[in-house]
Amino acid sequence: MSSGSQCWSDRPHHPDDDRRLLRVILAVPLVLLTVVSAFFLWLAINARPDRDWDQAAYGGIELGSALAVVSAGAVEALWLAPSVRRAMRRPWAVPAVVLGMAAVARWVSSGA
Repeated sequence: MSSGSQCWSDRPHHPDDDRRLLRVILAVPLVLLTVVSAFFLWLAINARPDRDWDQAAYGGIELGSALAVVSAGAVEALWLAPSVRRAMRRPWAVPAVVLGMAAVARWVSSGA
């Protein structure tokens, strides 16, 4: 090698390089679980009972809402890990919290 070029291993290591990679790795489950929560909430919102006797629709609302709450809770549980909190700031978990609260509101308002 010539004296003017540097090898990639000669470059000093910067801690933000690791944090950026960790953010990308941790974003995958957070985003996937948030999308899953949004899907189940969408199912719960679009389930329309025909009449009071339509127990299957009410059951679908309950199940969709419960699964949305569980997947949003999984995002929050993952975010509570100290290593995740250091790499991922609070705005990464906020959409899951909002979806979870909306799912609880849909569950309560269904009257089931």
